[in-house]
Amino acid sequence: MSSFKHIAEWIVAAGLAGESETAMLDGFCQRAVAAGLPIARAGVIIDTLHPVHEGRGFRWHRESSGEAELVEYGPTNEGEAAANWRATPFYRLLETGESMLRRRIVPSEAPEFPQLALFADEGMTDYVALINRFARQGTLGEMDCVYSYWFTDHPEGFTDDDIDGLVGLMPSLALAVKCVSLARIAETLVETYLGRAAGRRVLGGRIRRGVAETISAALWYSDLREFTRITDQSAPAHIIPFLNDYAEAVISAIHEHDGDVVKLIGDGVLAIFTGETTEGACARAISAEAALRRRLAKLNQRRAGEGLPTTEAYLGLHVGEVFYGNIGSKDRLDFTVVGPAVNEVSRIAGMCRSVDRGLLVSEAFADATTATESARLVSVGRYALRGVERPQELFTLDRQLGS
Repeated sequence: MSSFKHIAEWIVAAGLAGESETAMLDGFCQRAVAAGLPIARAGVIIDTLHPVHEGRGFRWHRESSGEAELVEYGPTNEGEAAANWRATPFYRLLETGESMLRRRIVPSEAPEFPQLALFADEGMTDYVALINRFARQGTLGEMDCVYSYWFTDHPEGFTDDDIDGLVGLMPSLALAVKCVSLARIAETLVETYLGRAAGRRVLGGRIRRGVAETISAALWYSDLREFTRITDQSAPAHIIPFLNDYAEAVISAIHEHDGDVVKLIGDGVLAIFTGETTEGACARAISAEAALRRRLAKLNQRRAGEGLPTTEAYLGLHVGEVFYGNIGSKDRLDFTVVGPAVNEVSRIAGMCRSVDRGLLVSEAFADATTATESARLVSVGRYALRGVERPQELFTLDRQLGS
């Protein structure tokens, strides 16, 4: 048992060090086997809080030469995924309220749980499923426990001491996995809701009210053509999928070119591009705009084929200094950008309707672009922008010049 104590101490140290779940499961299993536990296959599963994935699973087998395998899974509450979930030993444990289920695996007998048949073919002889539950106040979304399973191919299966060792060690491993998962959830949530750069700043401790910095950036503001008309004529159930389709096209184009989405405002998207040079930031913004047009063409082709409404994006680009940081009350803060340049880029995007252009850029943006990009910009005239003191010369992109 002293060897098991050392394993528990190692798990605690790995969790405190922030090791990945795969590294922890691999290290745990290797040490457990060295201490005499005849583990041949193992897995740990934990639900998460994520916009796409329901949870993450980590699988280990003795013959593997690398870390344990990571598997992310989607919703298990409908369709075939739900049926598969209800046929698992873990679902049985949730139904009964028990914490352990053990089944001997006999090749000549049909197993109670269909999934165990695959392991019988691999020579497994014994199976144990465990659940380590969290107290109610320790749950987060669907994350209310850690599931684990353990196989052996020892001819006699697990001994009672083997199982006691697993049961005794699992709370330490479950706690370490939960801690790492909570850190990952925090990172996912702040980056999903605040944006990648803002999320990193918040996780880095930049959360005090009024803490902001002045940055120079290329600013992007886009919205959708005839959004109000389309939503007025669409069934309520179709509005969110419509927005999601087009937001995915816009945001993925921005992220692909190292931009950061600062805020979603209905159908509008405010983003910034920063870098060592303003010229480089402007070049990436223009490349993102080209990527967006390609995405919209494919998206509209698909949606039209499905009989769904389609649209295009208006886009304004500008450069300037902005304040980037925490703004709001002591009870509700927003990590965002503010300043005259933000107002200007939204007004420039709004002018797209008046001059019937999909893209307009400011004179300041045009002046900051490379010679190659500047040669493709053509003036559409000077315009007074609401809330902006002086008229602005605006430019658009001649798509016949260059790529």
